[in-house]
Amino acid sequence: MKLEQRMQGIKLILSDVDGVMTCGGITYDNQGVETKTFHVRDGMGIKLWQRTGYRFGVITARSSHIVKLRMDELKVDLVRQGAEKKLEVANEIMKEMSLTAQQICYIGDDLTDMALMETVGLAASVSDGAAEVKKCAQLVTKAGGGQGAIRELIEAILKSQNRWQEMLQAYSLG
Repeated sequence: MKLEQRMQGIKLILSDVDGVMTCGGITYDNQGVETKTFHVRDGMGIKLWQRTGYRFGVITARSSHIVKLRMDELKVDLVRQGAEKKLEVANEIMKEMSLTAQQICYIGDDLTDMALMETVGLAASVSDGAAEVKKCAQLVTKAGGGQGAIRELIEAILKSQNRWQEMLQAYSLG
């Protein structure tokens, strides 16, 4: 199936966090408090995606209060942390939402993402993802993790679905 065809039916984007929504670095301050940096354009992309009526969610093997804060800020309610078996979690989400695997896009960057990527309608990886992960992806972003890859993915899908212009109109005087 061609990339354009895969993008047509996507209604839900699921994403890893570390290495996709962030650069993959994990920083602790002297008190042991974890910090992460998220790209602001990814946040805007998620909001645009949600404005089309679609859903966005994260599935991450780690658990972090920072992730909860950022997802709350973006009004993302599909947040599954501490998910060692991401495919099982995604199958639960599909069932809850009455979606098929073909209607889901998953973006990941490392080996723990591969089983899920092999089952969804559109598998994506960031440009600095593990070589094996990029091989099983139908779409590899130009941006690396934490550098706007989510926004790039969302734009590509919305453009393929002819929904991008509709989103731009909300921000243009013309």
